[in-house]
Amino acid sequence: MQRATARRTGRLSAWEHVQLARHPARPATLDYLRMVFRDFVELRGDRLFRDDRALVGGVARFGTRTVMVIGHQKGRTAAENAERNFGMPQPEGFRKALRLMKLAEKFAFPVVTLIDTPGASPDKEAEERGQAKAIADNLLAMAALRVPLVGIIIGEGNSGGALAIGLVDRLLMLEHAYFSVVSPEGCASILWRDPKHAPEAAAAMRITAEELRALGLIDAVIPEPPGGAQNDPASAARSLAAALERQLAELERLPLEQLIEQRYARYRTFGAFSEPAPPALAKV
Repeated sequence: MQRATARRTGRLSAWEHVQLARHPARPATLDYLRMVFRDFVELRGDRLFRDDRALVGGVARFGTRTVMVIGHQKGRTAAENAERNFGMPQPEGFRKALRLMKLAEKFAFPVVTLIDTPGASPDKEAEERGQAKAIADNLLAMAALRVPLVGIIIGEGNSGGALAIGLVDRLLMLEHAYFSVVSPEGCASILWRDPKHAPEAAAAMRITAEELRALGLIDAVIPEPPGGAQNDPASAARSLAAALERQLAELERLPLEQLIEQRYARYRTFGAFSEPAPPALAKV
């Protein structure tokens, strides 16, 4: 069904965007590291427990600048997915990301994050090792990190697994990516008690790139080649590189204090709403 969807043209439903975001041949973080960046040096381990292969990161060159790139990585085969836990990081993966972001801050390297995850690992061992605190620590640190932060959702962007490397100055999405607090299947299981209602959930949650841009939750949509990034990875990589260059160039012109202030203001506006004043009480 995914391959049939990938050949379609014209306006796609939210569920079809989800299917494209999960396409097994869709370019992943390591693919973009090869096509967009150069001289990548991977840095492993959280210095506390072990290296988490669901999340990769390291120093690379992008144009004339040195950047720190951090991203989720799924596998192509069953064995690779077992090794990388289907792109679902454990606490040590988030701690590794935090270590690399702090290193980037020390040397004044911009941070680029590539988001593509079904979510943070939900298993018992992850909870025992402090999954929630690891995510919270990343959010706290990224809110005040004194370097430009650009995030790009290249596939799935689900829940805390995405947020833990997604609190950024500019958030971009590939055209057929999606970004959500929970997967459509998870939402359907909660609301309808049946994951078969996932297409309805996807439509109701407003999780596509265009919908999120209209809501002001992302800053730009990166176009994909017809049928999805897997049909022409090189073209998708060129579009991603051009969008990233624009965002980094704009952010690097800002004084650091202004960068932090704008980041704070950005997240204070999310979820803001207004309601009419209550009617005046009648005098008695």
